[in-house]
Amino acid sequence: MLADVVIVGAGLAGSAAAWALSRRGREVVLLEAFEPGHRRGSSHGSARVFRRAYSDPLFVRLTGVAGRLWRELEDEAGEELVRITGAVDFGVSPAPEKMYHLLTAHQVPAELLTPAQAAERWPGIAFGADDAVMFHPEGGVIDADRAMAAMQRLAAARGAQVRHHTPAVRIEGSDSGGTVHTADGSFEAPAVVVAAGAWLEPLLGGQVRLPPLQVTQVDAFQFAPAGGAPAEGAPAGGAPAGAGVGGVFIRHEDPPVYGLLAGRDSGVPDAIKVGVHGQGRVTTGDDRDGVVSQVIRERVRQFVMNHVPGLDPAPVTELTCLYTSTPSEDFILDRHGPFVICSPCSGHGAKFAPLSGEIAADLADGTAPPERRFTLAAHLGEAPS
Repeated sequence: MLADVVIVGAGLAGSAAAWALSRRGREVVLLEAFEPGHRRGSSHGSARVFRRAYSDPLFVRLTGVAGRLWRELEDEAGEELVRITGAVDFGVSPAPEKMYHLLTAHQVPAELLTPAQAAERWPGIAFGADDAVMFHPEGGVIDADRAMAAMQRLAAARGAQVRHHTPAVRIEGSDSGGTVHTADGSFEAPAVVVAAGAWLEPLLGGQVRLPPLQVTQVDAFQFAPAGGAPAEGAPAGGAPAGAGVGGVFIRHEDPPVYGLLAGRDSGVPDAIKVGVHGQGRVTTGDDRDGVVSQVIRERVRQFVMNHVPGLDPAPVTELTCLYTSTPSEDFILDRHGPFVICSPCSGHGAKFAPLSGEIAADLADGTAPPERRFTLAAHLGEAPS
């Protein structure tokens, strides 16, 4: 079967690429190995963080572009996909103050608070006397499941073929384009976007020199408000959320611990999802077992007891997902021959999904990658061509 572009992987990045390309009138085939809403990859669930706060000016700038594209997607889909709640960064670390100065330098609203001021606004968090605290109101929570469904629905309405239960068995390239072989047949196009997450290297590593990619299974846990009752909203100037902890928070320690409204995943009103960023068991897309680490569970439980007294420290549900990380934690968004490598990864790519899709569409259309840091050459330490 012939198309303008074949996309392998219908997670957030691949679905966003399909949406972007379909808006440009391209004939698109989107292939997904598993069923809609599956839990085997990195994009599932109703709770992913959107935030502007980074210690890196590149990502601060790109979150602004991504935020505008999220609003375009919501307008077209006719539903809320990113719930804006605000986000709190705190800890005995220079990070919150550094991010505050970087955000305000980029005209992003933010404020620094004393621990006492923060405790009044978010009574469910135990702030230390020496903590730095920063709040930025543009943070929020992405409903990833609904976002993927919306992007696929909109792409299909413009003629894109969305095929679930169709794993890529082999990908081949030639001077004229790429071919994706599946059990149901072969799909050919001048450009093939590979947005396969943990399966990127097994599918493409034999044809494209990739940087080291480490796949880890990471754990997250969902906690009900203490006492089991839905919490009241935060005072004015804060974020409405469960248990008095705000919509999104990150405590900057080594490694950082994050929390956010869990959405539909927990089945408990105002539940909060808590996890340790980047700490997990090395695995592969096919070999991950979906069993949470007892060590991580206990670490998170102790964290909740010590720092988030607004939550009951017994998790109501637990889950795993996959990180596919580069050594620098920068994304890979580049083209090599007919292949567009679309790996907005390392555990912080969900917030950029519609922007990653636009960049993948540009690359499929023959446009040069917009950010040198995201190129294969940069990841491999090669000089610019």
